[in-house]
Amino acid sequence: MLRTLLLIGLGSFLGGVARYGLSSVVQSHTNMLFPWGTFWVNVLGCLAIGLLNGLFARNGWLSTDLRIFLTVGFCGGFTTFSTFIYENHLMLASGRFLAFAAYAGLSLVAGLVAVYAGYALVTRY
Repeated sequence: MLRTLLLIGLGSFLGGVARYGLSSVVQSHTNMLFPWGTFWVNVLGCLAIGLLNGLFARNGWLSTDLRIFLTVGFCGGFTTFSTFIYENHLMLASGRFLAFAAYAGLSLVAGLVAVYAGYALVTRY
């Protein structure tokens, strides 16, 4: 268990550093009116988690430690959006359309409400 936590922690650290670096570079070279840095980090994170999970599904010889380090750790530190999208992909691929719609819709609405509530609590009181 400690080994797993250390692998996730190291991967998260590296993913977070990569997210900050890439997002900063992209944003400094684009229109500041749209969060292009975050957009591209999210898209690349989704591509990465898709590629990695495809590799793990296709090549059973890749270790569980490597999978945890790269997907939960690095991709999770790079962007949790990639995990969210992958979970939606799994529901769609298994024909669970109602679960997909509920999860995607509720996540968006609840996330926006939570951001608004947190912001309002700090700025209004």
